[in-house]
Amino acid sequence: MEYSSRRKFLQKTVLASTSIALLSNIQLANAFSFSNCPFEGYNSYAEEKNDLRNPFLSGKQISIKGQIFDKTGTNLLPNVCIEVWHLSPNSKSYKHRAKLKTDTKGNYHFITDFPNKEYGKSSRIYFKISNSETYYFTELVINSTGAHITDKHWYDNQLLDEHLFPITEEFENSSTITFNITL
Repeated sequence: MEYSSRRKFLQKTVLASTSIALLSNIQLANAFSFSNCPFEGYNSYAEEKNDLRNPFLSGKQISIKGQIFDKTGTNLLPNVCIEVWHLSPNSKSYKHRAKLKTDTKGNYHFITDFPNKEYGKSSRIYFKISNSETYYFTELVINSTGAHITDKHWYDNQLLDEHLFPITEEFENSSTITFNITL
């Protein structure tokens, strides 16, 4: 009898351990899922860099710079993580992606190739801004007339006042866009 009871105990222990291990793996997989990202193409494993350009492409280039402010729109935030991605030129893949950080004054800057666009939409560059307390997703819409914000960005960042709308400067085969964001 004792042998049977020991066997049942071991079976139940193995079953419980397996269940815990599977549950932990499911929770781990959910932690790395990108379902909380409202935009396609996000990958948290982007390389840290400021230059997203492909050296084999010779098309239009965009330099994007700006500042990250707190929710009041008055204080600049240093060392904020900025993740950016967009459709690669002449492609339906999101191979242009990077991570960068704001400097001690809340400034950021990166340069990239002009993004491709999804069918029926303008070209877009997507942003995830985060620090140890929170994160925020937004997008920058780019077309032949310049850079534009979405209604969601306008609503979420109104306290930026005169710093809210992107400023586009064109020069030959490149553009410089100033794009500020609150976190």
